[in-house]
Amino acid sequence: MSGSVKNSVPLLEIQNVYAGYIKDVDILQGVNFLVEPGELVTVIGPNGAGKSTLAKTIFGLLTPHTGTITFKGENIAGLKSNQIVQKGMCYVPQIANVFPSLSVEENLEMGAFVRNVPLKPLKDRIFTMFSRLSDRRHQRAGTLSGGERQMLAMGKALMLEPSLLLLDEPSAALSPILVTQVFEQIKQINQNGTAIVLVEQNARKALEMAHRGYVLESGRNAISGPGQELLNDPKVGELYLGAGKGH
Repeated sequence: MSGSVKNSVPLLEIQNVYAGYIKDVDILQGVNFLVEPGELVTVIGPNGAGKSTLAKTIFGLLTPHTGTITFKGENIAGLKSNQIVQKGMCYVPQIANVFPSLSVEENLEMGAFVRNVPLKPLKDRIFTMFSRLSDRRHQRAGTLSGGERQMLAMGKALMLEPSLLLLDEPSAALSPILVTQVFEQIKQINQNGTAIVLVEQNARKALEMAHRGYVLESGRNAISGPGQELLNDPKVGELYLGAGKGH
């Protein structure tokens, strides 16, 4: 079936969550969501479906009005982002995800500012994973290409060695070749043992490598299932993968 682990405590479980940016106006309307340890779970859906709102709510940037968010068996709904980071979750937003005036290496060091451990082994690991960053370690982050910046944002988050990495639209505004490279890196991060929640507009690529996928529509669960199953679902194909009709 999927790559999920049976009979274990889910890494992340969201039950009946309602949340939004304005009082009494909920973007998320009763969302349910599950991530098992080590899984890559993708969230797709049309613009305005609530995908990024879901990521922000999981990470404590928004507080749900109703429902529970359980991480490693503990309800984290209502905790601040810095408290959630210390429990082993990191979030890479779509924009403003690096410090442009700092070098690549300094960005990685900032990623580990809450840790009291030697940073060199961590940096070496990131530079091995992202060889393009190694070549540019002294370059200012603001001068990197879009793809390199996205790799740096992921590397910065990985300096905390999180159990769960939330990625919000990592392929946005990238050229097709860079999209492929970024997705390869995401796949490798997951294969190295980090669970990932991937919020993505590029539904086909995201589902191809996902253990499971969720389709959100108008802030609600529309369809969910193993990634390959959703990829082959005619309804998902017609609505979200551009099957049959031109885009």
